[in-house]
Amino acid sequence: MKAQGVDVLAFGAGEPDFATPVAVCEAAKDAIDKGYTKYVASAGIADLRLAISEKLARENQLDYAPDQIVVSTGAKHSLYNAMQVLVEAGDEVILIAPYWMTYADQIRLAGGIPKVIHTTHETGFIPSPAQLVAAVTPKTKAIILNSPANPTGAVLPEETLRLIAELADRHNFWIVADEIYERLVYGVKHRSIASLDSALLERTITVGGCAKSYAMTGWRIGFAAAPPAVAKAMSNLQDQVTSNNVTFAQYGAAVAFRLPWDVVEAMRAQFEARRDVIVDLLRAIPGVEIATPQGAFYAFAQISNLLKPGEDDVEFAARLLDEARIAVVPGSVFEGPGYIRMSYATDLDTIRKGVERLGNLVAASPA
Repeated sequence: MKAQGVDVLAFGAGEPDFATPVAVCEAAKDAIDKGYTKYVASAGIADLRLAISEKLARENQLDYAPDQIVVSTGAKHSLYNAMQVLVEAGDEVILIAPYWMTYADQIRLAGGIPKVIHTTHETGFIPSPAQLVAAVTPKTKAIILNSPANPTGAVLPEETLRLIAELADRHNFWIVADEIYERLVYGVKHRSIASLDSALLERTITVGGCAKSYAMTGWRIGFAAAPPAVAKAMSNLQDQVTSNNVTFAQYGAAVAFRLPWDVVEAMRAQFEARRDVIVDLLRAIPGVEIATPQGAFYAFAQISNLLKPGEDDVEFAARLLDEARIAVVPGSVFEGPGYIRMSYATDLDTIRKGVERLGNLVAASPA
C-alpha cells in the first residue's frame, strides 16, 4: 500500500528505528579491509565469544566461559538450536501466552508439544504460581522464558523466577531464557534467572544477541550460553546447518558488547518516553484496556470491547488497515486473541497520529 502511495502508519515492526552505533559499523568495515571474510569456527570468533562472556559476567552476574557460548544467526537461530538438541518427540515445553509465535513452531519442529499457560493484562501477563505448578507434568522437558516479553512487554518478577527455578530443579527440566530485550526495561530491573543460583547454570540456556539493544537486527548476531555438553551439541548441530555466522559482522558485534552503557541508555530512554505516550493515548480511547509494558517496545492492548458482532482481532486489524490506514499485529498471532500489538519503535509523531486514527475509527463505528 505504501508503494502505491497510500499513507499507512506502520506499527508492526519488531526492530528499533535507530541506526547501528557508528563504532560497530566501523569495526565491521575495518574487518573487511583486513580481509576477515573467510570461514571461522562455527561457534564464533574467539574475541566475540570472550566479549559475550565478559558481558554476561559484568551485566548479568553469569559465569559462562567463552567455550560455553555459541554464536548463531540471530537469537532465533540460537533458540532453534536449543530446541533441536534438548527436545525429543512427545516432550512438553511450557510457554507463557501471549508468546512470540516462533517458540511454538520451533517446539513442534523438534517433535515437542507446547504446553501453554494463558495470561491476561489484568495480571500484567504474569503467570500465577498455581498456573506454573499445574503446567508441569512428567513429560515436561523445558520452559521458555521471554523477559522482557514480546508481545506484552512483561518482565517476570523475581518471585516468579524463583518458583520456576525451584520447579525446574524439583522436576528436572531445562530453562531456556530468551533475554534479547534485557536492556530495554522501564522502572524495573532485568534479572537473569540463571543468576539466582550458581546451580541453575547447569540447567539454563541463556539466549541473547545484538538485535534489539544495539539496533542491529539485520546483522543477525545471536548467542546461546549453555552448560558445556549442551553448548557442544549446539555447535555440532550448527556446524552441519549453517557453519559460522558472517565473519566481519562478528567483529562488529564484539565491539557492540563492549560499548559504554550510555550508548544503549540513550535509545532505551527514548523508548520509555514513547511507551508513556502510546499507553496514555490508548487508555484515553473508550473500550481499550492495556497493562503498562515494563520492557521491550510493544503496546499490547485489549480491544475486545471494540469488536463488532462476529468480528475477531484478526478482522479488526484488517479493518484498521483498510479504514484507518494503520498496520498493527493481531493478538491471535501470539495466542492472545482479543488484543492487538503496536510497536512503539517509531517516532512520536507517528505514534500520536496512529492512535488518533484508531480513536477516530472507534468513535465513527462503535461496536
